Amino acid sequence: MHERSMSRLLLSGAAFGLTALPALAQDAAAPKVPFFDVNDTVLYALVVVAVVQVIFILALAGILRTLGGPGGWVKKLVERSGRAALTVPLVLVAASAQAQAYQGDGNSMSAYGLFWWLGGVNLLLFVIILVQIRLVRSLTAVVAGTVEAPVEEVVPEGPSWIERTMARLTGQVKMEEEQSIELHHDYDGIKELDNVLPPWWLWLFYGSIAWGVLYLVNVHVIRIWPDTVNEYHQEMAQAKVEVDAYLATLTAAVDENTVTFTDDAAVLGTGRALYTQYCTPCHGADAAGSEISVGPNLTDAYWLHGGGVKNIFKTIKYGVPEKGMIAWKAQLQPTEISAISSYLITLQGTGGATQKAPQGELWKEDGAAAPADSTAAPTDTTTVAGV
Repeated sequence: MHERSMSRLLLSGAAFGLTALPALAQDAAAPKVPFFDVNDTVLYALVVVAVVQVIFILALAGILRTLGGPGGWVKKLVERSGRAALTVPLVLVAASAQAQAYQGDGNSMSAYGLFWWLGGVNLLLFVIILVQIRLVRSLTAVVAGTVEAPVEEVVPEGPSWIERTMARLTGQVKMEEEQSIELHHDYDGIKELDNVLPPWWLWLFYGSIAWGVLYLVNVHVIRIWPDTVNEYHQEMAQAKVEVDAYLATLTAAVDENTVTFTDDAAVLGTGRALYTQYCTPCHGADAAGSEISVGPNLTDAYWLHGGGVKNIFKTIKYGVPEKGMIAWKAQLQPTEISAISSYLITLQGTGGATQKAPQGELWKEDGAAAPADSTAAPTDTTTVAGV
């Protein structure tokens, strides 16, 4: 296929070059001093050589058509190359006629350019002949049967790494070597083979023995490892520590519905510190307020928005914006609000003589409900105080 493409390319190039030859011979500017003189005899000789080469190309094309057989690829190549080659003599004749009719600055100058074009065409035709000769030789060798197909050397493949690994793990003997492990037992023609135990099974068996000895020594002799009872108690203790740590992380998720009162000293201490930092300006240092304080008294039993740890937590969390108390949920963590709520409950009844007058409703620890809306308007304090 490579030679076919080469032949077609060369023939097409030759025909195209010869077709453009007259125009280039007329327009080309010849050198002022030519290397040698070119006359009409030399030009006609080159034309004759080109025609002879075309005849050879056609003859070789017929041979290739015969060797290739009807309908073969060689036939198509020859037909195409033959049609292209037939145009070569016609182009050459037209070129020589136009070269004779052209009258330039001098016949010697136009003939000099035409000489080089005819030389190039002859070279191309010669290459085409060489390619066709090579094709003829190759087809002749194929028809005569002198070309032998290369014999590929078959290299026997050995066992794969998977097969080798399985052979090591199982210790299986090859079938052609089974006679070496036959026992001298013959039961109605059935023979027995003395196969070894699979190495993988033996390794597991020896490993279990070694592990049993190691466990016995460490658990029951030198007692480095705990026995099952002690191991159970250690795991339960560790589980309790992990559960407590997990529950501690849940305190950050406390809200007004899950908060509970605690009298833990650490929690109450945190609540006292937070109250002093954030609540003192409005409710006083003792949480009892005064007649000039902004916030109500937090040490009596009266509450504007409900008593008890849940209601106190809710009031601190969402605040009472219309009365000047901000929502502290953006500044305090839920655990911190819970600590303040528990601390305020421990202050019940600790107000002094200067404490602020009661406000709101009397809260009873027997489960009196708090208002649904922590921001609801409070009851008239004068009426409550007079009750």
